Amino acid sequence: MTRFSVHSLFFSVFAVAWLTCSPESHALVEILPDVSLTVDGRTLQDRKAVVSHPVLREILAAFSRAEAAVQKQEMEPLLQFYAKDYNYHGLKPADVRRIWGEVFAHYHNLSSTHLFSEVKVFRSGAQVRAEITCTGGLYGTEAQSGAPITLDSWFQEVHYLVHEDGAWRFLGNAGAAPSTAPVTSSPHHPLF
Repeated sequence: MTRFSVHSLFFSVFAVAWLTCSPESHALVEILPDVSLTVDGRTLQDRKAVVSHPVLREILAAFSRAEAAVQKQEMEPLLQFYAKDYNYHGLKPADVRRIWGEVFAHYHNLSSTHLFSEVKVFRSGAQVRAEITCTGGLYGTEAQSGAPITLDSWFQEVHYLVHEDGAWRFLGNAGAAPSTAPVTSSPHHPLF
């Protein structure tokens, strides 16, 4: 492991530990220091070149729009972040609407964090897709108790996106769906 990889791993673990202990309202969509961006087979590792790349800026804007909708608890703008073919272990767009509705009903001061460490953009047939390695979480305050809560967290999860109707939209995540969840939780993880 290189010095930079160890640094990013340390930063990711530190950020997740800090964020899961501090679920007060915040919004963060961030590029980690040694991020790599691959577009159509060409890899950039210079952070300045990566963060200024037009494709990455479009992806960041899509996540920022989704985050703003989460914070305002606005369903329709949030659902625009999801692809028509969204599917995560059988959960479809109608399920996304239902689950976000439950989240909005039971939690306030919602926010999420996304720390990107690797972004790959490529063509798949006629579509342009992206795979984003991300560490982060979904946070809020329980409406009934007023207690801060981490609704979900993830470490180096791969988010799949597709460029659809002129914007980047969320297709789903890599990895297995959780087989069990605490009684007080909803299956939030597929949503972000």
